Amino acid sequence: MRVSDIHHVSINVTDVERAAAFYVDTLGFGVLDRPELGIDGRWLDVGSGRQVHLIGAEVPPDVGQHVAFQVIDLDATIDELRAAGIAVRGPFVVGPTRQAFLRDPDGNRLEINEPAVTSA
Repeated sequence: MRVSDIHHVSINVTDVERAAAFYVDTLGFGVLDRPELGIDGRWLDVGSGRQVHLIGAEVPPDVGQHVAFQVIDLDATIDELRAAGIAVRGPFVVGPTRQAFLRDPDGNRLEINEPAVTSA
């Protein structure tokens, strides 16, 4: 067996509507149809066939887990997030990427990154 790609990640949130507003209005995700599954949640479109599923459930303690989203212009994205009052740590150069970290309304750690610029 060989996994070919990531389809979606699920993120636990205590307030699905508040979290959906953050991911849609702040991060620019699209909204997808979601079947009735017996628990509160939303399916969001990140682009390129990738999805984030918000699940109304207890948020686990932060022990380093996070999800990373790639952006085209990290500096502009950081400026936009900070202008919206969102605390952002970074940017940092880590291996071949530049990255920064923020938290969603439930405290879930999110990474935003872009490929590092290398000089020729």
